[in-house]
Amino acid sequence: MADDAAAPEGELTDADERESSTAVELTDTDTDSDADADTEGAGTTEPDDTATTTAKAGRSPVKLALIAGLVAVLALAGLAGWLGYQTYESHRAEERRNLFVQVGRQGALNLTTINWESAEADVQRILDSATGTFYDDFQQRAEPFVQVVKQAQSKSEGSIAEAGLESATDTGGQVLVAVTVRTTNAGSAEQQPRAWRMRISVQEIDGEAKVSNVEFVP
Repeated sequence: MADDAAAPEGELTDADERESSTAVELTDTDTDSDADADTEGAGTTEPDDTATTTAKAGRSPVKLALIAGLVAVLALAGLAGWLGYQTYESHRAEERRNLFVQVGRQGALNLTTINWESAEADVQRILDSATGTFYDDFQQRAEPFVQVVKQAQSKSEGSIAEAGLESATDTGGQVLVAVTVRTTNAGSAEQQPRAWRMRISVQEIDGEAKVSNVEFVP
């Protein structure tokens, strides 16, 4: 302590030099730490908003294209389904119209083709293809009709000249039939063919179409 006190003013003592050296070292250390921190900070890349925006912008058209493609596929699927349903309904309607015409044609043939030798079977065929009021009316007249045909030994044979659907609904239709009938009776000369026009009503019940009414038209 005596040496420190005796040191001339303006000169550094050994203690002061040590303190100064220590302070310099600490200062250098802090500077290095700050430099290291700056270096570390520089090495760490913060998220770039511009890059993120660019990436999003790059993905956006792809997403839009996918969405547009999905919408197009769904639209095409819906259109295909609708067209398929319309085709199916059109096909069903066409089949129904053809069925009505076929039943009307067959009904006209059944009514105009009767042989006295098979009268019961011919009349039963008419009843099997009939329904509604026509069935009821014909059934009541069936037995007397068979007796008349047998007594006259009558034979009649019909042939369809033309048949077409006049009108139709989901459950029935009206068929116009032009039929030519040849008739012979025992002991009589063969008659000239006669042309008849018939309006035959057809009704569909439980998936089966039958004759529900018959009218003769001019």
